[in-house]
Amino acid sequence: MQDIKQYDRQFLLDMLENMWTVRKFEETAADCFVKGMVSGNLHICLGQEGLVVGANSALEPTDFVTASHRGHGHCLMKSGDPDRTMAELFGKTEGFCGGHGGSMHVTKVESGLLGANGIVGGGIPLATGSAMASKLKGDGAVTVAFFGDGATNQGCFHECINMAAAWKLPVVYFVENNGFAVSVPIETVTNTPNLAERAKGYNIPGEVVDGTDVLAVYEATRRAVERARRGEGPTLIDCHVYKFIGHFVGDPAAYLPQSYKDAAHEQDAIEKFRKLLLDNGIASEEELTAMEQRVIEKIGHAKEFAVNAPLPDKSTVLDHNYSSDNERSVR
Repeated sequence: MQDIKQYDRQFLLDMLENMWTVRKFEETAADCFVKGMVSGNLHICLGQEGLVVGANSALEPTDFVTASHRGHGHCLMKSGDPDRTMAELFGKTEGFCGGHGGSMHVTKVESGLLGANGIVGGGIPLATGSAMASKLKGDGAVTVAFFGDGATNQGCFHECINMAAAWKLPVVYFVENNGFAVSVPIETVTNTPNLAERAKGYNIPGEVVDGTDVLAVYEATRRAVERARRGEGPTLIDCHVYKFIGHFVGDPAAYLPQSYKDAAHEQDAIEKFRKLLLDNGIASEEELTAMEQRVIEKIGHAKEFAVNAPLPDKSTVLDHNYSSDNERSVR
């Protein structure tokens, strides 16, 4: 953990509250899914809250992100709105996409979330294009592409980093490396000690960071974002994390070794950070208990909001599938 004394107290408390918000949201979403209240499939980021909060805390509201299919946490951080995020999972009209996006495509462009994506690595070209737009417009924004370790073997990963490095685009490539591409261990398909090594091929910085240390993630992302904003080009961050469950809710996860499951809970970013705050006198046990209760109530409200929101009318089923030359781009 970093030297905690250098950080503003409220910043630290907000970090813990945000991590709890992501966790309680995902736990509630998973519970609703197994009860048949959420349709389709559900990929959640339980165990990866330190990564989500640490990275997004280093961004400005005017910065952009793209996410993988495991993007609820990023939507919560960029939008600050659990109600409408939950409503989108439920396929309701009050969701950010009017219920048309669902779990794997939560999007709120106005807040800088350019979309989660059901295609492996699908957000990488979008983020690179966003960074190109920012460079051309000179708006000072940085885009962060979040994607899993499996996406680093996609062609678009290499093509986009090569282009971004050559043109010094303001983008950060951020690997949410939980060690498994669905059920495939990353070490069986990649002949490198860590994925950050691949940055050498493009002459850009590559950094490995412990995703269970929220402040380490924050600092690594802050350095990469500041570099991008100075016009020095992209950085590749290989963030090592654990996932608490399998690839999706309901996955038996027989492929996860027991040692991995044990380490995931022993290295829980929330518990580690909570203990750090208590040990350094940043907050009392009573304060943190009250904070957690507030989060539980907030997510409970989000669930009720989603349950009570209306479903889209069937006449809108084809809305938002196509755009025309007459429609102006958000960017």
